[in-house]
Amino acid sequence: MRSHTQKIRNQIDAGNMGRLADEVLKAAVANHGFWGDEWCQLFDTLRDLPVEERRRLAHALIERFRSLGTESETRQKVLTLLGIIAHDLPEDFFLPTERLAELETLGARHSYWHATRLDLLAEAELATGRRLAPSVVAVFRRTALAAYRSEHLVELAKKLTTPVLNVGEAWADHAMEQLTGSDDDDRWQALLAHALTATAAKPSAKWDKQARALIDSIGADRVRETTLSWLALVGRPRTIPLERQSYEPDINNAYDPYNANALRGLAWLLSLLPPHPDTARALGALVETSLKKVAGMGPRNPKVANAGVIALSRVDSEAALAELARLATRVTYKNTAKLLDVALEARATALGLSREEIEELAVPAYGLTEVGRALHRLGDVTALIEVHGTKSVLGWRNAAGKEVKSVPAAVKRDHADELKELKAAAKDIDKMLSAQAERLDRQFLARRTWAYDAWRERYIDHPLVGTLARRLLWTVDDRPVGFADGELRTLTDDPVTTGSEVGLWHPVGREPAEIVAWRDWLERHEITQPFKQAHREVYLLTDAERATGTYSNRFAAHVLRQHQFHSLAAIRGWRNKLRLCVDDSAPPASRELPQWGLRAEYWIEGDGEEYGEDTTESGSYLRLRTDQVRFYPIDAPENSAHCYGGEYSMWLRDGQDPVEPLPLTEIPPLALSEVLRDVDLFVGVASVGNDPTWQDGGPGGRFQEYWSGYSFGELNQSAETRRALLDRLIPRLAIADRCTLEGRFLHVKGERHTYKIHLGSGNILMTPNDQYLCIVPKSAPTSPQTGYLPYEGDRTLAVILSKAMMLANDTEITDPTILSQL
Repeated sequence: MRSHTQKIRNQIDAGNMGRLADEVLKAAVANHGFWGDEWCQLFDTLRDLPVEERRRLAHALIERFRSLGTESETRQKVLTLLGIIAHDLPEDFFLPTERLAELETLGARHSYWHATRLDLLAEAELATGRRLAPSVVAVFRRTALAAYRSEHLVELAKKLTTPVLNVGEAWADHAMEQLTGSDDDDRWQALLAHALTATAAKPSAKWDKQARALIDSIGADRVRETTLSWLALVGRPRTIPLERQSYEPDINNAYDPYNANALRGLAWLLSLLPPHPDTARALGALVETSLKKVAGMGPRNPKVANAGVIALSRVDSEAALAELARLATRVTYKNTAKLLDVALEARATALGLSREEIEELAVPAYGLTEVGRALHRLGDVTALIEVHGTKSVLGWRNAAGKEVKSVPAAVKRDHADELKELKAAAKDIDKMLSAQAERLDRQFLARRTWAYDAWRERYIDHPLVGTLARRLLWTVDDRPVGFADGELRTLTDDPVTTGSEVGLWHPVGREPAEIVAWRDWLERHEITQPFKQAHREVYLLTDAERATGTYSNRFAAHVLRQHQFHSLAAIRGWRNKLRLCVDDSAPPASRELPQWGLRAEYWIEGDGEEYGEDTTESGSYLRLRTDQVRFYPIDAPENSAHCYGGEYSMWLRDGQDPVEPLPLTEIPPLALSEVLRDVDLFVGVASVGNDPTWQDGGPGGRFQEYWSGYSFGELNQSAETRRALLDRLIPRLAIADRCTLEGRFLHVKGERHTYKIHLGSGNILMTPNDQYLCIVPKSAPTSPQTGYLPYEGDRTLAVILSKAMMLANDTEITDPTILSQL
């Protein structure tokens, strides 16, 4: 830089503007057009030249500009330099046409490196009194938010007041189009401008006061209806796709960071309106949409999600509390989950209840008037909402009581608002049923008990939760019961009408005969449980684990897809840190069990060394290798190991003493079983051995041995449970005469071959030489018509049954990718 500076000063002293133009352009090429740090001193030198010398230098630069090819990158550097030296010269010295063309090329970009000083082109254009194109305004605004120590960009962004939002997102485009030309356009513009100031963690009293005044000027109902119509479009594909650079995350699926501030403000605004069910729904959806993962970035925008939670926590309504409780069971992003916990704890404290009680009381009925059912009269038509499993079904009956398949025309015409609410309620029911099923599945480790009357109100007789609770087994004063034929009943179907204390039944500690008897009872009453309970896997200590003493190797030496494992771990209540291919350390995946005073750890490490082949674009490992499962006291110091492997060691601070892992024999059997079941789930779902396309062993074939061993090896506990179920299920199938269970496989006799479907992985071998058959299942396979199933949620079971049905009739297969292998 010093060499270029000296040469430039020499030409200034010599008054040779042509040579000066050449030296200045050489400097621009040398710094790649990045005028940051000490390079910006050259700008000051050129800006301070006398007017006549700047005029001559501008002429020289324009001559060189015209001699450059249209594709030359130096053209942009010339335009930037002209923005410095010709700021007070006539318009012609700015090459206005070329400058405008250069600015327009920016519109397809997300942002640019601020040190290129493209803001000078924008300032020159604004100085003419012309406005920048909306897409170009968006680029400068986004760059100003991301730039570090660039006051010039911040000042430019302050001048760019129109349009009020950045174009390119469906919701923002709709909002601006809707408001243009309206009678109260100026008031809406003011409201959106105020929403854009929502950059703090939560609204201040001053912010709220100004927001209320803006709401009053428009009307609360109109603000709610209009804002909700905008939020319904959040997360839709961009209307102006952006050019993604190789180093950038998936910017087209991310929020515009400028508009994201407006979304935060709109969420806060909604919390100031009178409570309404639609508001709670929209805020809940905003939280979930904002936490969806974007490649190379992670969650779309946690700050918007947090604003949604803050808004829900400020709304005093049953619907808002229900959304908070539902989100608490679904959200895994740490900071947002913490906000949800704080909000629910605050509600619980205000009502003098425990956190568990507030979650139970927060579940609304969504219009259901009895367990799993509601009738709504709409003129002569009756709408019927019924819960089937974990889904709601909206049906219709005409004036004669006859069932009709579609929504009657009279309902669409005369009851549009009621129809909209019914459809919304059905969607709400589906979301809440899924959330409540997950919450109930986690209650086994919560050691929760209930007073009988409160339990009946919140569970068995609750219009929504009752559809799940009535399909589970419970203990009333230590006596196992299920619900059938309108009553709680024992194994012998004796009714149970009173009791004192209720708990959730678990097979650990039960005699095998009792477990089998309850499975038979469920089958006799055709009760499909929302998750495995009577058929729940029980993990007992093995001789190998007794020998190792303090750790289990039962789930070691597996290769898992890291991001799938990470998501599953979060859903099951585990804490985990993504492993990056960098010089860093991380704790093991862990789950705290406060009711037991324990912390479970699953030791893992990143797999591979090749950046790009073994990692994502952002550097996180694609795969993990697994090791031991251990238990520690819940307050023991944390272990950690390098992300790409190495020995775990305990991180000791402030004179702490190391804490040894607890002997597995001292871990309560239920806690041990549930933790190992979680880990079995992680391996069973996330293992690369499940992937039918990995028969070549993955990158470089280095996982061939593992894939073959897992895909067709010994069955784990969940696969053994699947085998026991298939043994009872197969005789009822239409293809029963073509199916047999032999060891680890379901054998299916087709016309072309006999097929062996592995009960753990679902992968297939076929006769005569155990040739591998690759069939890639759909992302969400539907269970074939098999009649009664005792539980929901086993995706691999659905895959196995679907493959069996297809292969039993292999002469009817038309898929060319399958036929080519037969």
